[in-house]
Amino acid sequence: MLITNVRPWGGEPSDIEIQDGRITAITPHAAQADRADAVDGRGRLALPSFSDVHCHLDSTRIGLPFRPHTGSPGIWPMVMNDRENWRDAEWSIAERATYTLRRMIEQGTTRVRSYAQIDADCKLERFEGVLAAKEAHRDRCDVEIIAFPQAGLLREKGVPPLIDEALSSGAAVVGGIDPCTLDRDPVRHLDVLFGLAEKHQAPIDVHLHEPGELGVFSTDLILERTRALGMAGQVTISHAYSLGSVSEATTRRLIAEFAELDISMATVAPARHHSLPLAELTAAGVRVGLGEDGQRDYWSPYGNADMLDRTWQLAFTNQFRADELIEHCYAVASRGGASILDRSLPRVASVADRPGLAVGDQGDLLLVDGETVTSTVMDRGRDRTVIHNGHVVADGGSLTE
Repeated sequence: MLITNVRPWGGEPSDIEIQDGRITAITPHAAQADRADAVDGRGRLALPSFSDVHCHLDSTRIGLPFRPHTGSPGIWPMVMNDRENWRDAEWSIAERATYTLRRMIEQGTTRVRSYAQIDADCKLERFEGVLAAKEAHRDRCDVEIIAFPQAGLLREKGVPPLIDEALSSGAAVVGGIDPCTLDRDPVRHLDVLFGLAEKHQAPIDVHLHEPGELGVFSTDLILERTRALGMAGQVTISHAYSLGSVSEATTRRLIAEFAELDISMATVAPARHHSLPLAELTAAGVRVGLGEDGQRDYWSPYGNADMLDRTWQLAFTNQFRADELIEHCYAVASRGGASILDRSLPRVASVADRPGLAVGDQGDLLLVDGETVTSTVMDRGRDRTVIHNGHVVADGGSLTE
């Protein structure tokens, strides 16, 4: 593939050659002889495609009629509201997950880590729906599935064996959630979580909504297990809204330990939060990725399958105005998340690092209109061509053949 007349990270007009799914050359733009495999960039930006590292394809209602929000505040009431409604959807889980994943690809996402809820009510039904979506788009997007106990590992009988079965049937990651406030037994919760990870040689991803000191307590238990079991580089903590709320000393300590143990963080750019500061995490070498969370589901009416929109939200909720910091949000949303999914990829090195468009990098790109990267994030350009492993998989908002 030859991509002509594009501006990598908003730089000078260039031509990019891709062979066997990898970038092999980036040269100043020049007139090229007609080639059947050429893609006309038309002066658009060339950026690494998005990596959504925190989404729930099993709960989406993208593409279905709008429903008024019926959930009550709090994790358990939201879980129960979802449980009361998800079977009444107009489409099956597989149809909804497949359609939403399609919309994500069409708008520039080519790597996804999705949760699949597993509990005493749905058992493996929702996992199997996400697995079907992964198979439907296997040539367009890399999908990693988390076997996720949304209602807790311990509150209901029979959940750990179901997680175990999912991990033997295509799930790649072991999920955990709020060891103290939801399961109310952090030691046993983490025994089960890390035990399953050891059995399946799988990484861990923990939803952490717990507030302040309690959230730090759970995090310290996770850090302790990670260190003791030699699982550095295998653990992600998602959300963690309140870890930065305790004290400056605690914030500095957690960031240092996350960097030491290569604990990654997944954020969904929440509106109100006291998260560990993004720029400081990057400066310390912590891997940070971005995700859309639920998308127009029984938890929330927000989410539209567009990671460029969520990149704007990440910049906005962090109160970033400088171009360098807004571009950094794009780096987090693309190669930052990719480095969580593939630990062989280097971490984003600084807020000025613009990875993903060098010779040797995977040919996963987004061509999008805009004057600069910042203007593209602000305006959410619509003229998009999506490339995965050196093949155009979407153009003009639609999948290609």
